[in-house]
Amino acid sequence: MASPTAATPSGTAVRVARFDADGVLTGEAVSLDVRPASVLMRAGGAAIDVLVSIVLILGLLWLVSSLGVDEAALRAAMVAGIVTVIVIVPTAVETAANGKSLGKLALGLRVVRDDGGASGFRHAFIRALVGVVEIYMTFGGLALLVGFLNPSSKRLGDILAGTHSQVERVPAPPSNAFGVPVPLAAWATTADVARLPDPLARRVASFFANVEHLVPSSRARVAASLAAEVAPYVSPVPAAPPELFLAGVAALRRERDAAALELEQARMDALAPVLTSRPTGFPER
Repeated sequence: MASPTAATPSGTAVRVARFDADGVLTGEAVSLDVRPASVLMRAGGAAIDVLVSIVLILGLLWLVSSLGVDEAALRAAMVAGIVTVIVIVPTAVETAANGKSLGKLALGLRVVRDDGGASGFRHAFIRALVGVVEIYMTFGGLALLVGFLNPSSKRLGDILAGTHSQVERVPAPPSNAFGVPVPLAAWATTADVARLPDPLARRVASFFANVEHLVPSSRARVAASLAAEVAPYVSPVPAAPPELFLAGVAALRRERDAAALELEQARMDALAPVLTSRPTGFPER
């Protein structure tokens, strides 16, 4: 699908990002592995920010009233304080923190541009200015309504500013790595396991990644088929069930590849001073 375009004031067409089922797709057709924040997560972050703003406003009002100024000055201070707390402070905080606020920091969110880049002062100012209407004047009702109707959970301020909130606090994917099975420990010490062709290695890895979702008959059939393909690359072939044999080969091959990479890195580190040094007699510039 072609990337959507937008016209700049100079009349030139530029590519803009769009959202697909897998995340954010930039104008250059690069898929960004990010997850837009849901409406509920954004509402939680906004609630924290609003509570902080209310505390700041009440503290400012108490400070001004304790000074004993007249009514006109009190009203002017109230208006200036409210504008400062709900517009200027959020703009300054999001700009200085690269799209984060206290509520977003607590929930692991960040405001970025639709193309995945960092938001700036203009984006933060538009979001804060529109937030006066959709968050404070409507008690968050307008922001919730637009967020639920928008497929990317964007509120009105994000639509006008060209931004969205993404989740940064993503849990680490679970590891399904395993060692050589105990029944094959003695075999692994003397086994010669050649490097498997990449398509075959990917099929073996995919089998173990989805083995829990296979019915017993399919599991046994696939394991036997893969074991028959892997056997020519192993010597000697152990007398073990196909799945146990595949597990031993995969674990042993992974351990030896990791050891080879560590050895290569150690050798490159040892050569680093020679590779980065200047030739003898070469002047320093």
